[in-house]
Amino acid sequence: MRKIAVQEGLDRVSEYLAERGYQVEKIGFDSTTQVRDKDYDAVVLSGMNSNFLGIHETVTRAPIIIATGMTEEMIYHQLEKRLN
Repeated sequence: MRKIAVQEGLDRVSEYLAERGYQVEKIGFDSTTQVRDKDYDAVVLSGMNSNFLGIHETVTRAPIIIATGMTEEMIYHQLEKRLN
């Protein structure tokens, strides 16, 4: 089962992904260390801070999906595309 970190506030995304078989863990807005210390297959962020304190450059090698302007289905399809 793929483990996906989803930023707080994206509850509908979390539910949608969980219904489709992903293991979802919520992370906070300032949770750079949470992502660094865990082995996530992907990270979904709200986009409020698109750089997320440098996360996409230095903290994780997992794909980062910025959810701004995307539906739950679009996010799911991005995950499927990037993880397969």
